[in-house]
Order: sequence, then C-alpha cells, then structure tokens
Amino acid sequence: MENITSELKAYILSEFLPGEDASNLEDDTPLISSGILDSLATLKLVVFLEEKYNVKIAPHETQEEYIGSIANIVTLVESKLSA
Repeated sequence: MENITSELKAYILSEFLPGEDASNLEDDTPLISSGILDSLATLKLVVFLEEKYNVKIAPHETQEEYIGSIANIVTLVESKLSA
C-alpha cells in the first residue's frame, strides 16, 4: 500500500499540482471537491492507474466515492489487484 500511495502522490503532484509542496497533499485531501481533479484530470488519472497497475476502472468508479482522495484511490487499486 505504501508504494501505491507514494507513486500516486508523486503522479498527482507532478501532473496536477506542479510546484506544490508535497506536505500539502495528504492521504485524505479532497481531490475532486477541492478542484485538483476536474473531468480531464480524472480521465488522465484513470489512464495512469490502468496502465501503471494493469487494472480496469469502471465508469462508476470515477465518482468521488472511489477517487475523492488518495486513500480512496489506494483502496480501489488494492481491491482490483487482489481480485
């Protein structure tokens, strides 16, 4: 889990928050409601997850419940990897 979390944080910081202090991005930082992820960013994130972890993200899994925070995304990816 720690590896997924750190890879995910690094990706979000480099793609969507360039120049932002890494300490400002916590596991529970709201990604959608705070505006970090918009529709295009969400699509880019899904492509990253599918390619990096060889998983398939269903359309309903792009909702805030599943990708609203780093912790939620890690839970989603782990559930797919263990399935």
